[in-house]
Amino acid sequence: MSSGVRILIVESRFYDDITDNLVKGAVKELAAVGAGYKRLIVPGILEIPAAIRYAIRAMELRATDERYSGYVALGCAIKGETDHYEHVSREAISGVQKLALDYTLAVGNGILTVHNRAQAMERCSPERRNFGGQAARACLRMIEIKRELSLIPK
Repeated sequence: MSSGVRILIVESRFYDDITDNLVKGAVKELAAVGAGYKRLIVPGILEIPAAIRYAIRAMELRATDERYSGYVALGCAIKGETDHYEHVSREAISGVQKLALDYTLAVGNGILTVHNRAQAMERCSPERRNFGGQAARACLRMIEIKRELSLIPK
């Protein structure tokens, strides 16, 4: 992976300890291949798709000099007593996927949707399931696929 790759990590800070671990895993993977990154913090997972769209729009308008090769979405929803979890989880994940398809984005989705904190801790830990690292690797692989298909320069 070229050192010119720059990734936008969009992280939901609703569960700080869980997101901290997701970010650690993602950053470790990106650093291992020399990819640069910027972190953008949003309140919850529902705001992740909007933040990615804002970044795309800023590039379209040339309102920023920053260009991103890919995006990593990180956050967590833990099931509660109401239907809120189902709605927020579905919309956040669907929104990220819609952006990836509509704008031909390389995205790694590390949004956890779990039933309890123990499941979240198992999945976010870089020493265990490392979903943050998995999301970063997915993003990097999607960038490679775009290159293989000549969507971006090699």
